[in-house]
Amino acid sequence: MNLLLRWLISAGSILLVAWLLEGIDVAGPGAALVAALVLGLVNAVIRPVVLFLTMPIGCLTLGLFTFVVNALMFWLVAAVVDGFEVQGFVPALIGSLLVSVISTVASRLWADRGER
Repeated sequence: MNLLLRWLISAGSILLVAWLLEGIDVAGPGAALVAALVLGLVNAVIRPVVLFLTMPIGCLTLGLFTFVVNALMFWLVAAVVDGFEVQGFVPALIGSLLVSVISTVASRLWADRGER
């Protein structure tokens, strides 16, 4: 149940970010659900490999290069999923940051609500 809830929260955060930002478009809730699923898979499989390969750059930038990797993963998902579009690197950077923050806050709020 927890995994399903996190997936729905991620899809909702993608829809919210698409509504807030120019340069990120989502065709609808179905596209957001697919994008959230693919983003989760990309973050679980591809992102750790990319972070390992770019570790020297990450050390030189004191970890700030991780933001670039996150933006590239977000942009990759947009290239793969129909109905989810990101026009450029800057919207991908801001969008990936906002999706991460919104998903984290919503997941923590929901977890705190469930523990009471």
